[in-house]
This record gives sequence, C-alpha cells and structure tokens, in this order.
Amino acid sequence: MTGQHRIVVLGAGYAGLAAARRFAKKGRDARVTVVDAHAEFVERVRLHQQVAGQRIPHWDIRELLERRKIHFVHDRVRELDTVGGRVILDREPALDYDTLVYALGSAGDSTGVPGVAEYALSVATPADARALPISISGGPVVVVGAGATGIELAAELAESQPDSRVLLLGSDEPAAWMSPRAQGHVRRVLERLGVEIRSDAKVIEVSAAGVRLADGTVVGSAATIWAAGFGVPDLAARAGLAVDGRGRVLTEPTLRSVSHPDIYAAGDCAVIAGPDGRELRMSCATALPTGKHAADAVIARMRGREAADLRFRYVFQCLSLGRRDGLIQFLNADDSPGRTVLTGRTAAWFKERVVRGAAWAARP
Repeated sequence: MTGQHRIVVLGAGYAGLAAARRFAKKGRDARVTVVDAHAEFVERVRLHQQVAGQRIPHWDIRELLERRKIHFVHDRVRELDTVGGRVILDREPALDYDTLVYALGSAGDSTGVPGVAEYALSVATPADARALPISISGGPVVVVGAGATGIELAAELAESQPDSRVLLLGSDEPAAWMSPRAQGHVRRVLERLGVEIRSDAKVIEVSAAGVRLADGTVVGSAATIWAAGFGVPDLAARAGLAVDGRGRVLTEPTLRSVSHPDIYAAGDCAVIAGPDGRELRMSCATALPTGKHAADAVIARMRGREAADLRFRYVFQCLSLGRRDGLIQFLNADDSPGRTVLTGRTAAWFKERVVRGAAWAARP
C-alpha cells in the first residue's frame, strides 16, 4: 500500500462522530471519510423533547467534519464489498478503504408484532421524531414500552400537553431494571403528570384504531408510539461479517470484527463485552467511549503497535421525567443498580449536563 491510510467511518451518530473526533486529533497521517445518509447531527437523546414540540439543537455534519479536515459523504450505504475493500453508495462513487469503522447505530424495531410497521409511530431516529408533533394531537396517545425511551416520552408528552391523555403500556413495571427506590420515583412522577400506566400489558397487535393485548383487551388510541425495542441495519449480515442473531457485528476486545480484521465496530450495531463478559447495552453512554476506542485501536495498528482491549464500565444511568424532574441511578461495576439515587430538580439538572456533555464529546 502507498499513500495515506484510507479510513472510512460508516455513521455520523454518537459513535461515528466520536471516532471521527479521535481521528482528527490523533490520526492526521490518515485520510478519513465519514458517510451518513443524513446531513445533520441531531441529539438522539433529546428526541422525546422534539416530539413534545420543543426545539432541540441540530448541527451540519459537513461543517463539523470538514473544519477538522475530515471528508464527509452525504449518502446511503447500499452494500459492502469486504473482499475488494469498497463501500458501495446509492448516488456517489464507491469508496475504497484500508480500514472501516462500522458505526451505523440502530433504529426502531418494527418486526415481531403485527401492525407495528403499518400503524405505529416511532421516536427512534430524527426522521421518526420530525413526523410526530402533528400526529399526536387530538385523542389518547398510547406509548408501548416501559423502558427508558417510553418513560421519557410519556413524561414529556404529559407535561407539555397536560390536557392530553397519555397511556404507557409495558409487560414490566416502568424502570424495572433499576432499584426499587428508582422504580417508585418513576411511577410517582408519571402518575403525578397524569400518565396512565399498565405494567401487565403485552401488546400482540397494532391497528389503526389502537392496540390489542394478550388478554384480549383492546386499547383505543389516536396515535400509537412504539418504543419497545431497537434493531440494527442488515448491511453487516449481508456483507458476510460475523453477526449475532440481531445483526450486530461480533467484536474482539479491541472492537475489531472477529471475522474481518480490517473492520472495527462501535455503538449500537456492535456486540461488545463489558465487565464480567456482559454485553454493553445500546445507549449513548456506550456509543461515545466505544467510538473513541475503535479509533484508538485503528491508529495503534496503523503505527505497528498492539491495540489495547476496551476497559469500560457504566457509572450511572439517567432518565428525564419532563423538564423539572428526573432520575439518576448510580450503578455497580456490573451495570446492576447501586444504592445511590438522585431525583427531582437535582436529577433534571444533572441529566441536562450529561446530555450537553455527550453532544460536546461527539462533535469533532
């Protein structure tokens, strides 16, 4: 090989931009190109605010990258030629790479339950969220999924539209993965905001009129918002990379693909081992450090050094509960809930600082 090492980063979300920022700082002897189907970076962790009608920050990706001398291609990836080392795009000419960083993130999972793809709305991506403020007016809104996305969305909608009827449906208690104290706070705030909670509700079908539960109950809705899981693009699987059953790239401890040594993966679209071998979860808190580490591993191998294994643990998890309340659950090393919990305005302030810090850390 002659000339500069050619690095292509697929995806300009938190993981992809964190990798690009690292390359801009430490990989100046490489030619770095970032590819994304979107022209703007939107703080995904604020999408529930956008759905509730609030303005959230947007940044022009080309402007962010090219001021750091990183090339940006605004296009969708159609396929990967892993034998020839090429990225095939929809409109632009194919890109050749020596090393690829796969950071395409995730989207809402509309498979598995009949009617989700046809009738349910989503807040998984900026494009999804842009369609929602008009759609949710006039009638009950059913939010399916009592995980972080569903909780934050239900709280934001209920607080911003106090005359609306918001129902949160889930098969478990909201925030069931957190400590009992945290769960209790989440339920109290949601109920204070007027959210109707069903924690024994397994949705088996979505229709234009609402949702049908496993016990036969039909819950009517003017809008059903699906927040019950995420999926990843099938690009890696189609290209022949080793993936898990969900299509996420299997990685070594350095974040290198187990099947393709010139490909690294970070963020939601990768299977990454954390403390005690437990898989890291899909989150901004995972995307930022893994994007950065993938770039460090690439740079190390470019320069003939051994890449370090990822060493990472979660410290806390944040939830917004409207603009004036929140929850900060501090975590043990194995990601289980610890004893310390922050609530109320202090937690809301803490969460806002975390979100701003994440955006700063991602922007090159």
